[in-house]
Amino acid sequence: MNSSSFLNMAAIGDFDPLSATIPATKVEITVSFCVLYTQGIGNKEWREFGRTEVIDNTLNPEFVRKFILDYFFEERQNLRFDLYDVDSKSTNLSKHDFLGQAYCTLGEIVGSLGSRLEKPLGGIPGKKCGTIIVKAEELSNCRESVMMQFCGNKLDKKDFFGKSDPFLVFYRSNEDGTFTICHKTEVVKNTLNPVWQAFKIPVRALCNGDYDRTIKIEVYDWDRDGSHDFIGEFSTSYRELSRGQSQFNVYEVINPKKKGKKKKYLNSGTVTLLSFLVDIEVTFLDYIKGGTQINFTVAIDFTASNGNPAQPTSLHYMSPYQLNAYAMALKAVGEIIQDYDSDKMFPALGFGAKLPPDGRVSHEFALNGNPQNPYCNGIDGVMEAYYQSLKSVQLYGPTNFSPVINHVARYAASVKDGSQYFVLLIITDGVISDMAQTKESIVNASCLPMSIIIVGVGPAEFDAMVELDGDEVRISSRGRYAERDIVQFVPFRDYIDRTGNHILSMARLAKDVLAEIPDQFLSYMRTRGIKPSPAPPPYTPPGHPLQTQI
Repeated sequence: MNSSSFLNMAAIGDFDPLSATIPATKVEITVSFCVLYTQGIGNKEWREFGRTEVIDNTLNPEFVRKFILDYFFEERQNLRFDLYDVDSKSTNLSKHDFLGQAYCTLGEIVGSLGSRLEKPLGGIPGKKCGTIIVKAEELSNCRESVMMQFCGNKLDKKDFFGKSDPFLVFYRSNEDGTFTICHKTEVVKNTLNPVWQAFKIPVRALCNGDYDRTIKIEVYDWDRDGSHDFIGEFSTSYRELSRGQSQFNVYEVINPKKKGKKKKYLNSGTVTLLSFLVDIEVTFLDYIKGGTQINFTVAIDFTASNGNPAQPTSLHYMSPYQLNAYAMALKAVGEIIQDYDSDKMFPALGFGAKLPPDGRVSHEFALNGNPQNPYCNGIDGVMEAYYQSLKSVQLYGPTNFSPVINHVARYAASVKDGSQYFVLLIITDGVISDMAQTKESIVNASCLPMSIIIVGVGPAEFDAMVELDGDEVRISSRGRYAERDIVQFVPFRDYIDRTGNHILSMARLAKDVLAEIPDQFLSYMRTRGIKPSPAPPPYTPPGHPLQTQI
C-alpha cells in the first residue's frame, strides 16, 4: 500500500455547510491561500509541505493546486492546514493575516465517507473561522497496467540461410529527450511474420503516466552471439495504442540507413497491434472509499505471569508517570486503526483472570464489565476500561488464546460480503497454554474477513508466537493448512527506544504491526471475488452558496 499517492483538497467558508449551495453572487472581500504542513514522527516538528495558489475575492475559494503525498496505512500521518489572507507579495507568512487552521491525519481523510473530511477552522480564540473541506483521491496512473499483443508482417530477412528471428524492444521517452528501455518481447524463431505473446506492463513504466509521451519501438533480428541485427523502428504513444486494433495501429518499420540509401525504399515490414486491454489494480483504499469498515477488537492478557499490578516490576503496573507496555501497544496500534472505523466503538476483552464476585476464571470477559455490550468509546475508552478492570479482577491463568479468536471469528463469519473486516489485537506476556486449540481457531479464521495481531510484551520466550505468525511455515491444524496468513506477531521489546522516546517506539511498533494488514485484507477480497463498492458521489450541500475545495 505504500506509495499510493494522494491528492488533497480543502475548503474554507464562513457559513453553515448544511444550508449552503451554489452561490448566485460572489462577494468581493479577500484573497486567500492555504499552507499544508506535515509532521515528523520522532521530533514532532511541523514542516511546510506546500502552498496552494492565491485566490482573489471570495469567501469560498476553490483551490486548484493539489498536494501529492505518499500514503502509508500503517503510519499516523499528521497534517495541518493553515489559511491566510494575502496582504502583500511577501513569501513570509507573518506578513499575511492568519484566518485559521485545522488538524487531521491522512488516515482520517481516507477513512471518511467518500474520502471527504470537513473540519471547523480554529486557531483564533473566540472567533468562528469557517470550515475546511479536505478530499483525497488515489492517483490512478499509479495502478493501471496494460496488456498488449503485437504481430509483424513481411519483416526484412536478415539471416543468410533462414528467415529472421525477430523481437521487439520498447522504450519510454524521458523529460530530457533520452530513452529508457522498458520491455523486450521474446524472440520468435525463423519467421518474417511473427506473432509475439501478449505482455502486461504498468502504465507508469511505459510512459510515466503521460499518455502523449513518445514510445519508441525497435525491431531486431536475434543472433546467438548477441550482435542482434537492427531491422527498423517506429514510434507511437499510449494514447494512440489505446485506440486498440485498428488501421491507426499498423506501423511501418523504418530503417533510417536504408531509407537514406534507397530511393524506392518503403519500409522493412509492418508491426500491428492485435489487442490492448487496460487493467486497474484495485487497492486497499478502493475498498475503504467504497465504505468497507475495519472493526477493531482488543484482547488483553490478565494471567498471573504478568506480575502483581501493584508492583513496579509488573507488566501491568499503573505508573502515574508513564504508560506500561500493554497501554503503549494498545494506544500505538489503536490510534491508527480507529481512523478506519466510523463509529469508533471497540470491543475490549480480557483473558486469564478470576472475575468478581464469585472468582470464576474467564478467557473472554468484557473489560468494561458488561458482557452484553463490551464496546468502549474510542481508544481512550478502551484504556479506561483496561485500567478499571486491573483494579477489579484477579490475575490468574492459564494463557488461552482460542476463546477470544473464536469470539471475533463469530462476528466475522456473519459478514462475508466485504462490507466489514475485523482486526483482533492480542497483547500478551507470552507462553501460550492452548496451542493446539489456537492453531485450530486460526486455521478456521483464515477463510474469514479477519486478521490477528499479537504483540508480545515482557522478556519471555516467544517461539510459539513466531510459529503462529506463519511467515516462515504456513500454520496448520490436524493436517489442514490455513487458507492465508492472517497472523502478525511482534515482540514489544524490539521497539523500546533506547533514548526513552516513547512516541518513536510507538510509531515503529505500529508500522511493523500494521504493515501486513492491507495485503491480508486484499488477499481475502480477491480470493472471494469481492470488488470495492463505488465511492459515494461527491457531496453537494443542499440549499444555497458554494463552498470551496483546495
